[in-house]
Amino acid sequence: MNRRLFLGAAAAAVGAPLGSGRFAERKGDARLPIGLAAYSFRDHFAWMKGKTRKPGGEVMDMFSFVDFCAEHGCHGAELTSYFFPGNADADYFHKVKRHAFLRGVDVCGTAIGNDFSTGKGDRLDEEIVAAKAWLKKAALMGAPHVRFFAGTGKGFAAGDERVETAVAALRECAAYAGELGLFIGIENHGAITADFLLELVKKVNSPWVGINLDSGNFISDDPYADFERCAPWAVNVQLKIHIRRNEPADLPRLIGLLRKESYQGYVVLEYESGEPFEEIPGYLRSLRELCA
Repeated sequence: MNRRLFLGAAAAAVGAPLGSGRFAERKGDARLPIGLAAYSFRDHFAWMKGKTRKPGGEVMDMFSFVDFCAEHGCHGAELTSYFFPGNADADYFHKVKRHAFLRGVDVCGTAIGNDFSTGKGDRLDEEIVAAKAWLKKAALMGAPHVRFFAGTGKGFAAGDERVETAVAALRECAAYAGELGLFIGIENHGAITADFLLELVKKVNSPWVGINLDSGNFISDDPYADFERCAPWAVNVQLKIHIRRNEPADLPRLIGLLRKESYQGYVVLEYESGEPFEEIPGYLRSLRELCA
C-alpha cells in the first residue's frame, strides 16, 4: 500500500469526518423521530441516583415511563440513568428492554451526569469507571446512545491541562463505547461555549463521539446560531421549550435548522417547566407535526 492509500485508509479507520466539518455525511433528507426524556418527570421517580425518595404526585418508574411514551406516540424513550433503582442488575435492564420492545418504543438512549473537568486524580478515575459501567448498562438495554457531560466551564477554568485530561478521559470511554457499538454524545452542559464544545469533540476525534445537542444550554447572545453550528456534529438532539434565560424557544426554527443540516436521528423532548403529565402531551403533538 503506498503512502497516499495508507493515509486515506487511516482517516477512514478513525471515522475522520473532521475535514468535512461535521460528524458524518448523511445522505438524503432529514429524518426526525420523536423521543421523550425521563428527566422530564424527574420529580415523580421513586429513585434518584440510586437512592429511594418520596416523589410528589403520581409516582413513576422506568416501566410506567415507557408506557407513557407508548401512549403518547413517542418513537423513543430516553432512560436517564439517575432514576434507575440502585440495585438494578442485568436482569432488570433486560426487563426494561423487553417491556419497551413489546410497547413498540425504542430505548433511544440514556444519560449520565459525569464530570471530567476535575483534573487528574482519584475522583476523575472514579468518574471514568462509573461512565464505563453505564455504557455497559446502555448496551444491556439496547440503547445506541449515551449522553455524557465533559464538565463545567468553572471546572475547566484552571487551564489547558484539565482540558487535555478531559479529552483523554473521553477518548478512553470512546474506545470502550466503540467496542460495545455505542455512541457518546457530549452535551453543551455546565456553561461551556459552542466553540469549546466543538473543540472537545474534534480533539477526541472518534467515530463514536459526537454532540448531544441540547437547545436550552447555549449561553451566548445568539443561541440559534450556536445550535446551527453544532447541528452537523449531533448524534442526538434534546429540545427544551425554553432557550437562553428562559425565553420561549422557537421550535419551528430549531426543527428547520435540523432539516437544513439533514439531521437523521432522534429529537428528544426534555421538559423542565410546569406539570409534565398535563403539558407534555401537547408539546409532543406539536413536535410530531413539525417533524413529520
